[in-house]
Amino acid sequence: MLSERAQILLKTLVERYIAEGQPVGSRSLSRYACLDLSPASIRNVMADLESMGLVASPHHSAGRVPTAQGFRFFVDRLMTTQPLENLEIDRLEATLSEADPQKMLEQASLLLSQLTRFAGVVITPRRQNAAFRQLEFLRLDDHRVLLVIITTDGEVQNRILQTEHAYNSQELQTAAQLLNQQYAGTTFSEVQHRMHEELKSLHTSIERLMRQALDASARALTRPDDAIVLSGERNLLNTEAFSDIGQLRRLFEMFEQKSTLIQLLDLSQQAQGVQIFIGSESGNLAPDDCSVITAPYSINGSVVGTLGVIGPTRMPYDRIVPVVDITARLLTNALSSSH
Repeated sequence: MLSERAQILLKTLVERYIAEGQPVGSRSLSRYACLDLSPASIRNVMADLESMGLVASPHHSAGRVPTAQGFRFFVDRLMTTQPLENLEIDRLEATLSEADPQKMLEQASLLLSQLTRFAGVVITPRRQNAAFRQLEFLRLDDHRVLLVIITTDGEVQNRILQTEHAYNSQELQTAAQLLNQQYAGTTFSEVQHRMHEELKSLHTSIERLMRQALDASARALTRPDDAIVLSGERNLLNTEAFSDIGQLRRLFEMFEQKSTLIQLLDLSQQAQGVQIFIGSESGNLAPDDCSVITAPYSINGSVVGTLGVIGPTRMPYDRIVPVVDITARLLTNALSSSH
């Protein structure tokens, strides 16, 4: 637990760093924190915060910057969000009243980008009744298996599964037969309800492969090819916090790897409300110097997708969190009304 004055100083430091992008010194903290503390007392508190991993001292600087852990403490405990102005809410509501649902998703992504000056992203709704007609496996090598998915419409998709176990032909044939007998023609929402009980009695390696195949099939068949609506990537080129070309390259690689971006935003689909992922909190899916703020949206009470904002860790969370939250709520209302 931090003392009250330590919390005030950490909050001030994070806010000044977000605003200015420079290490924050004790003199600046004294001026903005409005605490009657000597510079020596402030330095002692900063030393304590540094020992806790909440702030760090860059080389050749007397000031300090927040760490990812410091940002996390700030957004969880100290941040006060700034409500959107009525004019901004009216603009969002008016724009998200398109009759065409796909247009609404595109507008939501564009508005998130325009209101935050970072990248706005929306994952389109899953197909609700997707199912497969047949699954087949082909061994590629000891740790790679080709999964062949034949849909109920006759479409064929291929996915490569990375496996820990070296499956032989007989194991692959057994797994395919079990999957086709038990789950062919069943929607993936139904499969999720059944598979826990039905698969737990199987041999461990076969069970693992079957679960992996069903997960890969669900991802392939319930998401359309254009599942990501991304706007405002160019905003990040003009973001001071991404001045390092290596940082930008890693970020744009994530944009190109759409499956990675879908996986990142799907992390928040099981949760309620706004989620904030700072750097490696997303499981190394995003660059360390990147933060992602997401929220799920629904149609008639069922969560179908996710939207969010992607930017640097040094972003104004207090302003962006309400933008993401309200956009998700308004998109939910608009999509539910159109169905």
